[in-house]
Amino acid sequence: MKKILLFIIAFNLVLNAYADTIQGGISEKGVTQQNRIIDKKTGKGISGADISLPKEKYQTKTDKNGYFELDTSINGTSIMSVKKDKYKPFSMTVTQKTFSKPIEVSIEKSDAHNITIDINMHHLGDNSFSDNSANAGEFQSDAVGPFFTKKFNLRSINTHAPAYLVIGSIIGIDTLVARSMGQNKHPNAYASAPEVYFNGNKIAEVQINGDGQKIKLPPSLIKRGLNEITIKTGRNLMQTSYVDYDDIEFMNLTIEN
Repeated sequence: MKKILLFIIAFNLVLNAYADTIQGGISEKGVTQQNRIIDKKTGKGISGADISLPKEKYQTKTDKNGYFELDTSINGTSIMSVKKDKYKPFSMTVTQKTFSKPIEVSIEKSDAHNITIDINMHHLGDNSFSDNSANAGEFQSDAVGPFFTKKFNLRSINTHAPAYLVIGSIIGIDTLVARSMGQNKHPNAYASAPEVYFNGNKIAEVQINGDGQKIKLPPSLIKRGLNEITIKTGRNLMQTSYVDYDDIEFMNLTIEN
């Protein structure tokens, strides 16, 4: 009960007027006789989908019926990415246990109101982190610095419908909420939450690690044309002698409308 209460309180302590609650989620997955990628609407297998595990430096493709083999071991928690032309980029956190039985993952086709901002893995921070940090073993690249920013066009946005920024997968967050949920093993230290900015305005704080986290975009901030998204990593709140950035990684940024 204490963990649930801490989670609820932290999600309500967003300091910016535009900030919105983040909803965790993941596309449907189930158990089958072989690993398979299917179309969420038709249920048919998707051929030629690219599947990768960046940490393990492993890549493969689905066959003509959407089936694939995972010929590698997964050490700890990792991110699996699924990409296919005309489909929304998809990622999910997995472990060796995930594939103890074959799984079936459904992905959705993209449309004019779904905008892909970025499909790459990004590491924010200062390359200084403890082995007890959330998902520290999964980091697969050097940090680019404490923040990521990118401009993108929203020419086809439907301003009469809700729009959401979706973070495909994010790992490494060491907030108090993440610690209370057992996502890291720091006994005494914790960090501030990564912050998300849209066109220069803070719209959310990301308190936990996970997949498919949605952030509602305030309609008053959306521009037809060029927009900008910025993600800033948090800081170790127990370190006061110098700035110690929390090392995090994220993958797949999209807009759903």
